[in-house]
Amino acid sequence: MGRPNLEDEIEWVYKMKSDISASGINAIRIISTEQISKAGSGHPGICLGAAPAIYTLYNDFMKIDPTCPDWQDRDRFVLSSGHGSAMLYAALHLFGYDVNKDDLQNFRRFGSKTPGHPEFGATPGVDASTGPLGQGIAMAVGMALAETHLAATFNRPGYNIVDHYTYVLCGDGCLEEGISYEACSFAGTQKLGKLILLYDKNDISIEGDTSCTFSENSAMRFRAQGWQVFEVNDINDVTALRNAIAQAKLNKTQPSIIICKSTIGFGSPLAGSASVHGSPLNAEQSEQTRKALDYTEAPFETPKPVKEHIAGIIKSKIKAHEEWKKLFEEYSEKYPELAHKYNEFFGKSVKTGAVALSDRPEATRISGGKVLNDIAKQVQNLITGSADLSPSTKTDIKTEGWFSPENRTGRNIHFGIREHAMAAICNGIALHGGLRVVCSTFFTFCDYMKGAMRLSAIMHLPVIYVLTHDSIGVGEDGPTHQPIEQLASLRAMPNISVFRPCDYSETVTAYIYALNNSDPTAIVLSRQDLKQYNSGSKAIFGGYIIDDCKDKPDVILIATGSEVGICSEAKKLLEQKKLQVRVVSMPCMELFENQHDGYKNLILPPEVKARVTVEAGSSLGWEKYAGDIGNILSMTTFGLSGNADTLYEHFGFTPENVKKAALDAIKTE
Repeated sequence: MGRPNLEDEIEWVYKMKSDISASGINAIRIISTEQISKAGSGHPGICLGAAPAIYTLYNDFMKIDPTCPDWQDRDRFVLSSGHGSAMLYAALHLFGYDVNKDDLQNFRRFGSKTPGHPEFGATPGVDASTGPLGQGIAMAVGMALAETHLAATFNRPGYNIVDHYTYVLCGDGCLEEGISYEACSFAGTQKLGKLILLYDKNDISIEGDTSCTFSENSAMRFRAQGWQVFEVNDINDVTALRNAIAQAKLNKTQPSIIICKSTIGFGSPLAGSASVHGSPLNAEQSEQTRKALDYTEAPFETPKPVKEHIAGIIKSKIKAHEEWKKLFEEYSEKYPELAHKYNEFFGKSVKTGAVALSDRPEATRISGGKVLNDIAKQVQNLITGSADLSPSTKTDIKTEGWFSPENRTGRNIHFGIREHAMAAICNGIALHGGLRVVCSTFFTFCDYMKGAMRLSAIMHLPVIYVLTHDSIGVGEDGPTHQPIEQLASLRAMPNISVFRPCDYSETVTAYIYALNNSDPTAIVLSRQDLKQYNSGSKAIFGGYIIDDCKDKPDVILIATGSEVGICSEAKKLLEQKKLQVRVVSMPCMELFENQHDGYKNLILPPEVKARVTVEAGSSLGWEKYAGDIGNILSMTTFGLSGNADTLYEHFGFTPENVKKAALDAIKTE
């Protein structure tokens, strides 16, 4: 799309200036660019181009209460093009959220309510952290799925207490990302009709015109994926935009995309060019933009007629919330058990009773499946899904059906082979509230999910990741399926707890911890059978003595998962040499590090220098536990194809090799 004629833009402004919507849209445009110019960085192009879409949503459609941003039955909005954050902050400011003029003036400054990209929890009215392109679309899919499931669970004739839409605004870049294909294909298959995507199609990215990278027919793509498609030839045509959104809302059996043709940097001297994407307007360009948009207010000020108009809109939105509260009161009287259940679903605490243990050796993925099913009977809002691997990861709830267009109350989800979208969709489910969510795949494939797992951690979302087939013990599938560096990678990520249980009891503890954790948890489980220690809930300390000696230890063996059993066998060999040996299970380093020094020194006495750490993965992170003279048994290469026993022997994960490493450490001491 070439650079538009400035006179045509000015003509459009004068034609529309009697329309209060045009004034409101221009207020968002100018206040957005003022934030960016004051900050000295940001992305004015999308703010000037896409402002009609965000204004129209908040003015005419969004069911919200700015005085209660976390109202459970509000409409959700996700700005997938997170670089347009200044536009979102301007809209939130106009529509009564707790985002004042000082907050706008502190855009992108340390500690402000208006960070460079939208951050969930930092700004009232921001429903998701966005910035990595495409993920916002997938999170919106998760929100729409949660709404659909909860509506089917709780709504009764005349009492639609769960009845809202999820809107998302994206740009060309979001649709170029592979995660958008994954998520939109899933949404179309699941017929998530209360999901509406507004596509700000300006055909420009940082490097210039998108024709060299993105020439597909987006309308045909979305129709093929089962979406309803609308096209608005000019995003500034607010009437056409309103009509498209209204029609989209009528179709409850298909998600909708509204393709809105826009001009990046509309109204500015740089309109239509890549140079307006990510650089502030200078003083002269800002003044020209104000003139083109006929905007005469003082900096960061809104025209009085716009303020008065929006004040009335806000009152009507607050009234809608009050009416919902009255409806819920009536619902509570007529359906007290359902109302109680609803409040439990949206509560913060999770209550679980006793979970049965096992005495027979078994893979922790098998143990995990039993634990999950036991807990699912007690935690009714727990839902689960996998990337087409539930028969292997054992994460389906046996007594429940599968979520589908025909069964909206199903608690199992077929995500298909879409790891990245699966994780981001689960983030959306968690952001929506009311449900606890588990998703699973083979551990090595968490690399496909890492971007979304990182957002789980950034947003402090309690998504539970079950990652099975945890090591070279996967065996014959070979190095592509055998995780090596993944444990170290996840442990390096802030705000996520990584459990690698050694038996059934540790798996139980991992799940119960995860359900009460306010951050994400990764539970890493084995394919091969492991012995049972039945050590109760000691794993909650992250590390503990699982097999001790009578006197002060001569050497400490520290391991996780399947390697704990190897260390126990090595202990027996070392005891034949009259050595005192302690075995420590370290299922969760993060929890162990959270313990006080007294406890950590009790488990790992500083004076015992002879130590061996054993884990069939990368050595990174084990140095602090091995100490200066300890030995680390780990993987230094990728795996090989072969059965698990052969591979463990080949790579040195045997009792005999642990014994040798322990004797070497004792000699060094």
